[in-house]
Amino acid sequence: MDEFSFKIEEQVAVISSGKGGWNLELNKVAWGDRPAKYDLRSWSPDHQKMGKGLTFTDEELKALKEKLDAINI
Repeated sequence: MDEFSFKIEEQVAVISSGKGGWNLELNKVAWGDRPAKYDLRSWSPDHQKMGKGLTFTDEELKALKEKLDAINI
């Protein structure tokens, strides 16, 4: 199995905390040799293990923010 590398370039926000210290976080992450993207996923306390997540370009995150701002919560 091929190994992959990642680097958390910026920790933007902890959205929620879960069991065992895992946190749902929004970070800016570079996967492999690719440019960093915004990344929403669960991370272990040491950031060595992660759950499935979503990645967003700057443009995608801006579009999502506009849609979320329009929701009346």
